[in-house]
Formats: sequence, C-alpha cells, structure tokens
Amino acid sequence: LLPKSEGGIVRELVIIFVGSGAGGILRHIVGQAALKILGPSFPYGTLIINVLGSALMGLVVGWLLARSSTSNEVRLFLATGLIGGFTTWSTFVLDAVTLWERRQPLAAFGYVAGSLLLSFVIISAVLVIVRK
Repeated sequence: LLPKSEGGIVRELVIIFVGSGAGGILRHIVGQAALKILGPSFPYGTLIINVLGSALMGLVVGWLLARSSTSNEVRLFLATGLIGGFTTWSTFVLDAVTLWERRQPLAAFGYVAGSLLLSFVIISAVLVIVRK
C-alpha cells in the first residue's frame, strides 16, 4: 500500500485515517437511521453507537489477542481506526475494563468518574463561554 517510512509512522497514520473515516461514515449512518426510526426525543443513535461500539471493541480486541499472528496494521485499522472513528466510547470502556481486570478497581472507578465529571464540567464551562 505505502512504502515503509522511518518506523512506518506514515503508513500507520494512513491506515488509522482510512479506518477512522469509515467509522465516522458508519456512525453517521447509524445515527441517521436511529433518528428516522426512533425519533428525536432521546439520543437513541448515540446510545446504540456507544453500546454497539463497545461490543465491537470487545470482539475485535478479544479476537486479536487470541491470534498473536495478527498484524499491527489490522489492529490499527480495526480498533484504533474503524471502531475509534465509530465511537471513542468503546476505547473509554476498554480502558476502564482493563484497569478493572488488572485488579485496580479504584483506578477504574476514578477513571470513569473523572472522565465523566471532568468532561461534563468542561463542556458546560466552554458552552457558557462560547454562548456569551
């Protein structure tokens, strides 16, 4: 596809870029379908995308870990690119579960609580500033 550059970084970035683009397109399709089918009264599309993305991340990561022969390019395209472009929520959940599996429940709880609380506070603050 692309020649290997110093460390292959350009090749890796292009693989992630293509996967992320495809994931973003899928996110748009699912979001629009949910809006059309379920209506605008609740963010069903986002909920579906987050849950589906988490399931896909579990499937892909579990599948990749079971196959040590899987290339880094496949991992970058599927996990970082495609699923990451579809929803970053799946990565957030994977990170939290990984901490939990490492028997670091306080770190997992802190990560989840901190991510949610800090994200809520920062988006609220930025919206207040931008709207003024």
